[in-house]
Amino acid sequence: MTDTVFQNVRIFDLSRRDGMTAPCDLRVSAGRIAQIAARIEQRADDHVIEGGGNLLMPGLVNGHFHSAVNHMKGRLPSLPLEIFMLYECPELEVLRPTPREAYLRTMLGCIEMLRSGTTSVQDDCFFVPSPEPDIIDAVAQAYEDSGIRVRLALDQPELSELEKLPFLSDILPADLRKFLSEPSGVAAPRLLKLYDHLINRWHGAGDGRIKAAVSCSAPQRVSPDYFVQLDDLSLRHDLPFYAHMLETRLQRVFGEVCLNGRSLVEYTHELGLLSDRMNVIHAIWVNERDLDLLAETGATIAHNPNSNLRLGSGIMRWRDIHDRGIPVCLGVDEAIADDAINMWSVMKTASVIHNLSDWDYERWPKAHEVLYAATQGGGIAMRESGLGQMSPGAPADLIMIDLKSLPFVPLNDLPRQLVHCECGQSVRLTMVAGQIVALEGKLQTIDEDSILAEASAFFAGKKAAMDAADTRMAEVLPYYREMYARAGAYALDFERRIPSEVGVV
Repeated sequence: MTDTVFQNVRIFDLSRRDGMTAPCDLRVSAGRIAQIAARIEQRADDHVIEGGGNLLMPGLVNGHFHSAVNHMKGRLPSLPLEIFMLYECPELEVLRPTPREAYLRTMLGCIEMLRSGTTSVQDDCFFVPSPEPDIIDAVAQAYEDSGIRVRLALDQPELSELEKLPFLSDILPADLRKFLSEPSGVAAPRLLKLYDHLINRWHGAGDGRIKAAVSCSAPQRVSPDYFVQLDDLSLRHDLPFYAHMLETRLQRVFGEVCLNGRSLVEYTHELGLLSDRMNVIHAIWVNERDLDLLAETGATIAHNPNSNLRLGSGIMRWRDIHDRGIPVCLGVDEAIADDAINMWSVMKTASVIHNLSDWDYERWPKAHEVLYAATQGGGIAMRESGLGQMSPGAPADLIMIDLKSLPFVPLNDLPRQLVHCECGQSVRLTMVAGQIVALEGKLQTIDEDSILAEASAFFAGKKAAMDAADTRMAEVLPYYREMYARAGAYALDFERRIPSEVGVV
């Protein structure tokens, strides 16, 4: 593999007051940063890139993502999670994809991420109505072909809908209660065999860019036995473990009425499953005890502020989490809970939304904290040594930012302008594992125009199937509304939403 030498670049460095070094050179060799120096001697076969004094920084890490709905951006209005999920991922046969469909929708996300400087993603991928080896292969193949770095998990519940939610069994009429009492389409033994397929076929593929993770979706969506088996899989292969916890008020209420007053964090801890491998996704409706447990066990929190706003879930406790030293990464969540797969937008929201939840402005997020979460915090979550760092030995997952572009003219404060001014339009080059995968806003690894044209035609033809699924799930909508109302009326001793004049929900 030919080395790449970046000449005359300024290196992103949050330890410096201005956030970057003086102009210097950087060598990439064998997929990693090999050398940073004021001047690097060139070799005859080096690929030399003149940086023009621009910024070279770590690629952004999308710390939480669901690729299965990349084709559904803009399709749904803002809805509470439990109602939103009726239309997001119903386990209906009419929605079963072909392998090509799974490939195309995954590639849509890759294009959007790599264009704008996201070089790594944690895909907690769900499979409707159920995962199959050829669909898993199609998703992983898209990631390999695009050039991005990924951790891929199978987000698949195994329990019935009635077991995952409070109040619903008492609300539903008999016929719908029977429909929603059926267990998920894939039992635990089959899911574990599918994980064997994922790990044996894909873990370490793409010269190490493609790796597995595990997911329980959420603790209340799986049996304790399967939860424990997933943790064993995570431990044996040192894989990140994804678990949505306390995303919504209703999930907090679930613990009160279905877990004898225990939170989902406490329940997971009692099973012995909180660890530094676990990505606790959202963690909005947490109390002091929950945060203490997360800090003690070394778990990472995946913060998805755009999704939290879109679904009305609430505001996470940013400063309390950071004060306890709990690692935080940032995520898009998914294309229909954000409507863009853009980590710059996520960073900006993370930097400002918490200003509403704390009167003490000294506790508001700082730009350097947000940038750390979007880079090194993502590397911690992914369990990738050195990812998100700009030092010799770190993976060469790099982006070049044009400091002459409008967001940086004039250049007053680099970290703040990266967080508050940039939205991805200044990314001139994207490199993953030492390979240039996007240049001047165009992917270099695939025929982007052909993929976009094919996807546009294909998903136009999918609209009827999605409409049919919506019609089917609308039959249970009134009962989910009632469940949501009951959860909103349930008395809790804290709040994570901004109260309105007519109530808290």
